Amino acid sequence: MDISIKRDGLTLKGTLMKPSGVDKCPIAVIFHGLMGSRNSDMHNAIAQKLLEKNIASVRFDFEGHGESDGDFEEMTIYGELLDAAKIMEYVSSLDFVSDIYITGHSQGGLVGGMTAGFFRERVSKLVLLAPAATIKDDAIRGTCFGKFYDTYNLPDHIEMIDIDGKSYNLGQTYMRIAKTLPIYETTSMFKGKTLIIHGTHDDAVGLIGSERYKECMDNVTLHIIDGETHGLNAFSFDAVVDEVVEFLAN
Repeated sequence: MDISIKRDGLTLKGTLMKPSGVDKCPIAVIFHGLMGSRNSDMHNAIAQKLLEKNIASVRFDFEGHGESDGDFEEMTIYGELLDAAKIMEYVSSLDFVSDIYITGHSQGGLVGGMTAGFFRERVSKLVLLAPAATIKDDAIRGTCFGKFYDTYNLPDHIEMIDIDGKSYNLGQTYMRIAKTLPIYETTSMFKGKTLIIHGTHDDAVGLIGSERYKECMDNVTLHIIDGETHGLNAFSFDAVVDEVVEFLAN
């Protein structure tokens, strides 16, 4: 079912999937990554398999992504955290929800982890897929997903290219904010069960970020896949989907 919510005058477009014939069930909030959308193959596959386990899901396009309002160049992680807070408010209002889970990929993992920390009393389980926790380290050095820039003379924007070759301009405010993010401090406030999956051949964000989560958080299972890439889809797509679904269902 297509849904929409408002955040500071912006309309965020989303998809809600709920199992039929069930009065109460858990729901998974699924966050996509930078330059992605709610309709990525992995997010769709996870949502569909969760439905088979009588687990609902909701996934939204962040500001400036997919079908949601906003200009990508004005997008920041703080803005996505505000999006996530509104999504959590929406999910919390659904009368059929028994438990709330969060799963996110890449930047959506970073945002999902911090959101779990902010809403630790509402979230039961957390899944981080190749989380982009090294965004702060990269911003301090002057790099973002392989693009380099001068940290003292910041450009107005840097051009980013997605996996389909589409160009996006990442704005200067994004770079400024990225250097200040309390990523581990916030995410570690979440004390529930956490699954982290990361590939050793991830050339977009460092595996060290996931290892730091493991060090600073409670109840973490870290699954490192030798040879797997950032998308977790070079050879592990089905296995990753199954692992996420089994973790949330049990």
